[in-house]
Amino acid sequence: MHKRDNYTFLTSAPVHNVILTMAAPTIISMLVTSVYNIVTTFYVGRISTQATAAVGIAFSVMSIIQAVGFTFGQGSGNYISRELGARRHDNASRMASTGFFCAVATGLAICIAGQLLLEPLAVLLGSTPTILPSAKSYLSFIFLAAPFMCGALCLNNQMRFQGNAAYAMFGILTGAVINVLLAPVLIFVFGMGITGAGLSTFVGETCSMFVLLWMTHKGGTIRIHLRNFALRASLFKEILAGGTPSFTRQGMASIGVAMLNVAAGRFGDAAIAGMSIVGRICFVIFAAVIGLGQGFQPLCGFCYGARLYSRVREGYWFIVRLGTVFLVFCAVLGFSFSSECIALFRHDPAVIDVGRVALRWQLVTLPLGAIVMYTNMMMQTIRKPWQANILAASRNGLFFIPLIIILPHFLGLQGVEMCQACSDVCSFILAVPIAVNGFGALKD
Repeated sequence: MHKRDNYTFLTSAPVHNVILTMAAPTIISMLVTSVYNIVTTFYVGRISTQATAAVGIAFSVMSIIQAVGFTFGQGSGNYISRELGARRHDNASRMASTGFFCAVATGLAICIAGQLLLEPLAVLLGSTPTILPSAKSYLSFIFLAAPFMCGALCLNNQMRFQGNAAYAMFGILTGAVINVLLAPVLIFVFGMGITGAGLSTFVGETCSMFVLLWMTHKGGTIRIHLRNFALRASLFKEILAGGTPSFTRQGMASIGVAMLNVAAGRFGDAAIAGMSIVGRICFVIFAAVIGLGQGFQPLCGFCYGARLYSRVREGYWFIVRLGTVFLVFCAVLGFSFSSECIALFRHDPAVIDVGRVALRWQLVTLPLGAIVMYTNMMMQTIRKPWQANILAASRNGLFFIPLIIILPHFLGLQGVEMCQACSDVCSFILAVPIAVNGFGALKD
């Protein structure tokens, strides 16, 4: 799909058709990415409870790395979509190259720092003495993958905001499939254990970035060229305005997971493993909802840039209705089979006991997530950074962090299990007035 076709389609085709067309590849990408995370947890669960917990420990590091990729990708992508909507292609091209090269450079810095501080970081993130060897082994490969992960996420978001979601999907799928196929071979056939899981993640992320880079030249609206790289304050200001909500969201998730692991660790390795499994299950559910919202964002950016505000409003309410119905369905289904969901990953009665209760708590408030997530995405795309950052920080930071300190102190393990649900309710209450305020900027 070429530049002219994208503009016409995004600004004039029926809103629900645009969103579903844009969302289909992104939903597939999100689901496959989350499934390969689940598959990794499944494979590692065959090794030991400590290995399962180590993957949970590493999840907070992956969240930080992803936060960097999303910051540059969403920050540059939001700007790109608005500039393409306003038909300023040169500005969009300059931003694309600048965002990508900055993302890779930042990922390289994370890689070096992570390798130098590997053991103290693993301990800080909640590793117990029995989990530490597995956590160090897995984390070393996660840090090695950081530059490629940041680059891949940046390119994926840029292409999606251009309306080229199918090309973005292909790049992410390639890395995910390689990871899923390679992991069991390295873990079981070659007997590498948790090291094999880390190595397969590194190989998959590296392949994703290079395939996505190739796709920008094969079918993207904008190509990545070093000659378009520009160290301009105006570009970085736009990246920060559009990308910091993503960094806030992912960064808070990383801190929240680390604090959750520390809180759960007081009740044993099984508690960390159980909470880790619950986190992965909920991530799969939210993957589809996030994918739907990402299908809305190109329409939102193009139409906001073209001052077609009624289409932005119509698109927002469409995804809120669809996302809420989907989450209600998942909540009912998951509540009915909560024990079976946990047992699928680890046949340890202690892990199942913790995971079942925590999963049910999270499923009760799951349907509230659509309003929170989609309001955050809309604020981010229409360049309302303060509202977007506050809401991005709410679910896993602003409310979760104090709650994970307070609730376990008074309620013990039950406080750990119910913390995310309480945070979700508070985030929903905050999202409603922010959404009302955002619609004030969308008057025709």
